[in-house]
Amino acid sequence: MKIVVQRCKRAKVDVSGETIGSIGQGLILLVGITHEDCEKDAAYLADKIAGLRIFEDEDGKMNLSVADIGGAILSVSQFTLYGDCRKGKRPSFTTAAKPEIAEPLYEKFNDLLRQKGLVVETGQFGADMDVDFTNWGPVTLILDHPFQ
Repeated sequence: MKIVVQRCKRAKVDVSGETIGSIGQGLILLVGITHEDCEKDAAYLADKIAGLRIFEDEDGKMNLSVADIGGAILSVSQFTLYGDCRKGKRPSFTTAAKPEIAEPLYEKFNDLLRQKGLVVETGQFGADMDVDFTNWGPVTLILDHPFQ
């Protein structure tokens, strides 16, 4: 799994002109899944994200988690994170997991975040989505699993 984590002031995702997920301050997650990923990877990353201290405390230090600030998460599936652009001009997506593998693991990942007491809104897996957000900072991190 590969996840782009962005601290945001607000975020929403629309499908066919309708907002299906929306949050105020918190994190937007772009979640990519590859063939080798499993629940162990999802659990590791859910734990890492839930405890990630990237919000400022009263001293201006990145010392607070999304839960500490009362924030929420907008999780959006993003198979293009596994686009390989090394050859030619058109990305290859052969390392991205097929939908029948990726969707259940994506849902499990979101459920694991919810089990940690976090509010998690989502996009629609496999849909053409419009994602709109204000990156706060900006703060952007890329996380992946250590088990490969």
